[in-house]
Parts: sequence; structure tokens; C-alpha cells
Amino acid sequence: MSNVPQLGSIVINCTDVDRLVEFWSRLLDTEEARRFPGFVWLTPTSEGAPSLAFQQVPDPTPGRNRVHLDFGAEDREATIARVIELGGSRIEDHEIQGFHWTVMGDPEGNEFCVAGH
Repeated sequence: MSNVPQLGSIVINCTDVDRLVEFWSRLLDTEEARRFPGFVWLTPTSEGAPSLAFQQVPDPTPGRNRVHLDFGAEDREATIARVIELGGSRIEDHEIQGFHWTVMGDPEGNEFCVAGH
């Protein structure tokens, strides 16, 4: 038996669980795996990957996220356009030595990054 914990899910606090479940499930082409009052988990995007989960909170978390998600994309701009089409937002672009990433926001302003060339 290993003492190394395995990442099971990444949880996003939100005030409108259903809105974010719709956004993230459409963006990641996944579906709701299970639901409890105030909590929803999506199916993992691939075998062995963590699931994305959402926890209902009464108020938005002030300031920047303590945890954010990073996604790789073959076509970064197409992925960014899809995020915006689904109700997300483009916050800022970055580049270091040919590595490009864009900070995005989901419909409640939770930040995540989309990286690619």
C-alpha cells in the first residue's frame, strides 16, 4: 500500500453550480458524474485523470484564485474562442521564450489558463 495520495478531483467554489456545470461540461465534452446538495462532479476527461467538481458557496471568493487549472491546447485561439462563446472571458495573455498562455475566466470569473503555441 502506498502512502502517496492520488488527486481525485479539482474543486471550484461557485455561487451558481448549475451554470458552471453547464459551462465546464460543454467546454471539456464531459458530463455530470454525480450530484449531492451543493456539490457536483463531472466525469474525468480521460482514464486516470482527476474529475472537476463544483461546490456551492454563498459568496464569491475575493481576489485571485488560490488554485487554478492549466489546459494545453493544440489550437489555443480556437479554444479561447470557444471559452468566450460559452460565456467565459479572456483576461490576459502571456509569453515567455516562445511559450504562450492566456488567462481566462469562467462565467463566475474563476481563472484558468490555456497554453499552446
